[in-house]
Amino acid sequence: MGMNVGSESTTEDEGIVDINTTPLIDVMLVLLIMLIITIPLQTQAVSIDLPQGNPPPSTVESPVVTLAVDFDNSITWNGQPVTSEEDLQARLREAATGPEDQQPEVHLQPNRLADYKTVVHVMADAQRLGVTKLGIIGQEQFAEGQ
Repeated sequence: MGMNVGSESTTEDEGIVDINTTPLIDVMLVLLIMLIITIPLQTQAVSIDLPQGNPPPSTVESPVVTLAVDFDNSITWNGQPVTSEEDLQARLREAATGPEDQQPEVHLQPNRLADYKTVVHVMADAQRLGVTKLGIIGQEQFAEGQ
């Protein structure tokens, strides 16, 4: 009496259905070792001598110019109407003269109903003529819910 262990056909080689994870573990260990070796190389620091304390406050106050664009696209310079394109460019050119730290701050105040084209044109003229301190104010009128 004989006993068969396993399958009944012993002449065929059956493949192993399980996944061989040994190469995967080898690759993961190599990657882990490479990561451990390269991390300290990337954390090198460069020493920089930074100034300590607060800088002194500015002693010179910059003058402020309010440049408003109204709902009908009319432009005013500190409350005085700008009559033409040449007048606006002359005023911007005058504001841009002198050293950069002595230029006036130009505050552009567009109305919410003003044309985008007019506001962008004023900003482009200011940039082209050398105004370095230009800011847009009055943005609370564009907030949601008003």
